[in-house]
Amino acid sequence: MIRVYVAGPISKGNVQHNIYNAIKVGDNLLELGFCPFIPHVTCLWDIVSPHTYEEWTKWDDEWLKLCHAVLRMPGESEGADAECRLAKTNNIPVFYTLHALVFWRDRSKPTLRTLEKGERGEDGIHE
Repeated sequence: MIRVYVAGPISKGNVQHNIYNAIKVGDNLLELGFCPFIPHVTCLWDIVSPHTYEEWTKWDDEWLKLCHAVLRMPGESEGADAECRLAKTNNIPVFYTLHALVFWRDRSKPTLRTLEKGERGEDGIHE
């Protein structure tokens, strides 16, 4: 499965609304055959065992580097913008619509084998 990191606002605006939106995006990704990573759900973990913002972003960044693509949700977020910069630095394509992500998958037909070798598709980054 193609692993997709869901990047988007968490703490700006209504946190519960942001978590809800990210989970709905994750559901859509699952239905389309992707394997989503939704960092927003760590907010629940933080309720049980709080950690600093820096610790959460450090862990999230490690997961991001294991993903094949990033889907950037709409909305202002310095954290999500930083995640997109990290993805681009690591040659991980960033998509701003679900349609563009699906088009990339269907057009380039990436396989886990080629993705694991660092090949991310013909175009790389889509904005």
